Amino acid sequence: MILRFTPSALQAATEHCEAGYPHEVTGLLAGDRATWTVREVLPLLNENTENPARRYTVTAPAMMKAQRRIRELGLEEVGYYHSHPQHPAQYSDEDRDKAWPNMAYPIFSVLEGAVADIRAWRLRDDRSAMDEIDIESTED
Repeated sequence: MILRFTPSALQAATEHCEAGYPHEVTGLLAGDRATWTVREVLPLLNENTENPARRYTVTAPAMMKAQRRIRELGLEEVGYYHSHPQHPAQYSDEDRDKAWPNMAYPIFSVLEGAVADIRAWRLRDDRSAMDEIDIESTED
């Protein structure tokens, strides 16, 4: 499996991750599930007030609003992205526990306010781990 980003979608996710530093940010990836192509990024607000630099929280109403917007655009959910400020783009146990099957989970490592690495993951069917998937840029 290869997760494909249009240049504009990758730029939007990167800018969101950098703008949110030093806190974690998150958002939805919208596009075509048949080809795993991300065409739009829907940034979400990190509503975690206890430890926003290490965790993100999104309320159900905010998530439903973003999912409704994806349908309005005529797109599908491809996955969810988030940042790891001052940490590698490696999934954590909490990331695995929050993950849904058959979705892509790119993690953006943000060091000193700039994206340093992006790695994407997909949950195994038995939920035991996440496997790394390739990322590539495609045409808009």
